[in-house]
Amino acid sequence: MKIAMIGSGYVGLVSGACFADFGHDVVCVDKDASKIERLLDGVMPIYEPGLDELVARNVQSGRLRFTTDLADGVAGADAIFIAVGTPSRRGDGHADLTYVHAAAKEIGEALTGYAVVVTKSTVPVGTGDEVERIIREAAPQAQFGVVSNPEFLREGAAIDDFKRPDRIVIGSEDDRATEVMRQVYRPLYLNAAPILVTRRRTAELIKYAGNAFLATKITFINEIADLCEKVGADVKDVSRGIGLDNRIGSKFLHAGPGYGGSCFPKDTLALLKTSQDYDAPQRIVEAVVAVNDTRKRAMGRKIIAAMGGDVRGKTVAVLGLTFKPNTDDMRDSPAIAVIQTLQDAGATVKAYDPEGVEQARKVLDNVDYCDGPYSAIEGADALAIVTEWDEFRALDLARVKSLLTSPVLVDLRNIYVPDEVRAAGFDYTSIGR
Repeated sequence: MKIAMIGSGYVGLVSGACFADFGHDVVCVDKDASKIERLLDGVMPIYEPGLDELVARNVQSGRLRFTTDLADGVAGADAIFIAVGTPSRRGDGHADLTYVHAAAKEIGEALTGYAVVVTKSTVPVGTGDEVERIIREAAPQAQFGVVSNPEFLREGAAIDDFKRPDRIVIGSEDDRATEVMRQVYRPLYLNAAPILVTRRRTAELIKYAGNAFLATKITFINEIADLCEKVGADVKDVSRGIGLDNRIGSKFLHAGPGYGGSCFPKDTLALLKTSQDYDAPQRIVEAVVAVNDTRKRAMGRKIIAAMGGDVRGKTVAVLGLTFKPNTDDMRDSPAIAVIQTLQDAGATVKAYDPEGVEQARKVLDNVDYCDGPYSAIEGADALAIVTEWDEFRALDLARVKSLLTSPVLVDLRNIYVPDEVRAAGFDYTSIGR
């Protein structure tokens, strides 16, 4: 089948490359000419493990190409995916659908035959109805269907998530469009990926409800971690104890400095705005958002407390800047608030991240960015681990201690065993233990 992917950012590029790897003929479209030029040169605009090899392989095979010409990309396509950004709108927090609506209008003007227009972007309930209206207005005689097909990709594991999904959600209002989508995903038949076909509005809500629930699990275990510290319990054992219950599950029950990234902060806020518009308050999600927002600066204060309560004139080494490992994404990363809290208290910050330094420079000023973990640690008064990159899991503790001016280690991801670190001579602080 021929597929057009409108938007070549994180979702569009990963999805387009994976569809091409399934054997489909894919064109990725983006208005950013410099991005397309980089892609044509084999330079990825994002960091995602394995993506550069996947793109190169399918470009070489002729199944994947890139263009800035939407009409060229759409011509003859069986399915046209809208995978543009839907950031939080300034002022009210609603999802900004400017790019979605603009793409819909251009698609309508470029349609030459029947095609299914698919919203892959995360969009509020009712967006599919508006996309259909815009296309119909632009092309009154066109034959098309509009489908919601939300993505469930985890940054750092997106390719595997796409090729081995837990489920495929298709929100459709007509059988013809549904059948086209079944053919698009037919290559996943051998993986027995369940296809859930719903009404369009239901599919749109599934994505928001899923992300809100996962954000709730993260926030829940973070608050339990705070209680563990007060009563002398161990949150890792609590997490394992409840996670072994099949009704709960173990995923997203790792205590830490709060969630961030491109999805959870934006999508929980958008869900709250939708709930207000429809007079259906989501009080649990409201609490989740509030708790997570305050937690990040609280983690900065936790570091300050571990350093004796006064960090003015002192230096903190921060390892990990991205919101999670295996990505260069700094959006709403806990590290931002943690570092700003330290700086507000008078501390100097040295930092290292394997992939996120260039993105961090855009949002964090007055940070001494280093080229490795030990260069960040050298001469610092304390070490704080904020993101659990694999290369931080087995640091040479004797070397770390020799480089620090005082043996203070704050582990906001619980990647070390407390007794072992303390036996190595550290004043060790972790989360919920």
